[in-house]
Amino acid sequence: MTLQAKYERLQQILREMGSALAAFSGGVDSTLLLKAAHDALDEQVQAVTAWSKRYHELDERELKQLTTALDIRHHIIRYDEMNIPHFRENSPERCYYCKRWLFERFTQLAKEYALQVVVDGSNLDDVDDFRPGMRALQELGVRSPLREAGLTKQEIRTLSQAMALPTWNKPAMPCLATRVPYYTEITSEVLRKVQAAEAYLKQLGFREFRVRHHDKIARIELPRQDMIRVFQEQLDQPIIAHFKEIGYTYITLDLQGFRSGSMNEVL
Repeated sequence: MTLQAKYERLQQILREMGSALAAFSGGVDSTLLLKAAHDALDEQVQAVTAWSKRYHELDERELKQLTTALDIRHHIIRYDEMNIPHFRENSPERCYYCKRWLFERFTQLAKEYALQVVVDGSNLDDVDDFRPGMRALQELGVRSPLREAGLTKQEIRTLSQAMALPTWNKPAMPCLATRVPYYTEITSEVLRKVQAAEAYLKQLGFREFRVRHHDKIARIELPRQDMIRVFQEQLDQPIIAHFKEIGYTYITLDLQGFRSGSMNEVL
């Protein structure tokens, strides 16, 4: 199936829903989904964002600019993940509990505005990873139109670029809890350290990275070319010094490089 055919299939799926509430994070997937939903449903689509003060990568002004440009009503649900049952325990089911809690509220919001379906931005590539949160979505009847249309992450980027969406090359930035090994308790201090460490790498101009938290050890994942850059530009010592200020004792560079979901390798 061609990319154009997949996009037409996406719009057909959305039109058949009649109306929808779209979970919107401002990332590449949910932005394309929102654009497609607006094209297919016009004013019969609204957007909702789960907003936590702990995740600075979410820019409320940027989200509002995107929804305003599309003339879509935008709801924000503010929450503290530390209050979600079982979140702190950080079992492999953590994402299930978090998604279930959030999407129960999205589902209730959809009912209040008489919107027929809640949709999210999961894509075809997500099927291959360990994602217990998807089970929560299925239980609540949440639809994933991008996945249903057979769209991969790269295809979503290609479509987004063709439509001049500003998020087409935006790096994926999943929940900070994914940086913490399973069964290590998630605390505000742990998330603060991870966030501060990743903010510094971003400040240095890196685009794709993860800082995995292992107690006093920070394990940095970078693409191979960026590993080389660390030493060519003599960034190793500034990174070490800054990470030690944050609270890490040992700072390591993972030789396997950048990869999504590396904490699932133990499962």
